[in-house]
Order: sequence, then structure tokens, then C-alpha cells
Amino acid sequence: MPDAADDLWIFAYGSLMWRPDFAFEERLRARLFGFHRALCIYSHHYRGTPDQPGLVLGLDRGGSCVGLCFRIAASARAATLEAVRRRELITGVYAEIAAPVRLADGRRRSAVTYVASRSHPQYAGVLGLEALTRLVAQGRGLSGANLDYVRNTHEHLIDLGIEDDRLAGVLRRLDGELPSSAEPLDRHGGGFSATEAESRHAAPEAPTLEGRK
Repeated sequence: MPDAADDLWIFAYGSLMWRPDFAFEERLRARLFGFHRALCIYSHHYRGTPDQPGLVLGLDRGGSCVGLCFRIAASARAATLEAVRRRELITGVYAEIAAPVRLADGRRRSAVTYVASRSHPQYAGVLGLEALTRLVAQGRGLSGANLDYVRNTHEHLIDLGIEDDRLAGVLRRLDGELPSSAEPLDRHGGGFSATEAESRHAAPEAPTLEGRK
């Protein structure tokens, strides 16, 4: 079904892929440009505490990310955005932007997504494998162990046919399959698979949605 010019596209890279909680007209695999998936957000509540933070996913600048794109009918645009904002914009650590995506069928669209705000205190920055595994191992919050979050996320990505070498490396380390002296997974595209590492060089920051700073 062809999409209308005022339909809304939302790009999902984490739990929104398998738990969107909104109605949609179309769902396709897609690649978003200018940002990559990363464990780059400190979790102080759901998967950690302020004293022992865990880590959750965000989109950080540079490269690209494979995820899912949802098309929402224009008539449901406002209500859907309101619901997603309530879910994603709780603490201010995520910023809402519009970014270019290429859909699996070749179409190119602009999609709403939520990226890490580097100025926020919960932004963890670029972490090596040692730091990632330490934080994931220690994190436990209102929703349970950080390790369970990472493992569940990785399994869902695999079910969707999406590889994430960084998450896989963290799990192998915590499962004892990698020695503690192993090289961090950031020498070749920040630990992305070959497909994730496309356009690894930093891209200009995507424009915010109209009306947002």
C-alpha cells in the first residue's frame, strides 16, 4: 500500500521493535543513517541505581543502524507521537529527531527516532568492552538485572535477523567465553557487524523535528 505524504514513520532500534504499543499500517526492516545502536545510557532506575548504574540502549552519533520502521496513518499521527513521547522522553536523556532511513524495499523516508542526548548526565559515552561488561554485570533495578535486559535484547535482535557484535561480545564475556584481556570490540566500526558498520564515519547531526530545539 503506498504511503501518503503526511503519514508518520517511526524508526525503532530496541524494545520498540517488538513492543511498539501502537497501531501501524506497515512495518519494514530499515537502515537509519547518522547514528548507531549502543549501550550508551546509564540506567539509574529500571536496570540499575545511581550508585550502581546499569546500561541501556541509545542511538549514538556516527555510522548507521539496522532496525524496523513503522508507518502510522496520518489520522493517528498526533496520538501516536504523544504515546511514544510518554514512553521515550521520561528523563530527557533521549532527544526526538527526524533522520533519513532506507527501507528494505528501497524507499527512502524521514523517520522519527530517539537518540542519546550527549549533554545529559546519564549519557555514558563510548565504552570499551571491560567497562560495558562491568556495568552490565553490576546493574540491577526496578525491572531486574541489567544482564537479563542485554540478553533479552540480543535474543530479540537475532529473532529479527539483526546482528549486534557489541551485545554478543558483552554476553560472551559475562558467560566466560571471552578472556578478560580480550580486545574491546571497537576497532572495526565500534563492534558492529559488517552490515552495521556501513558509513562508520561520523555524519552531521540529524535535524530535530520542526518546533523542537
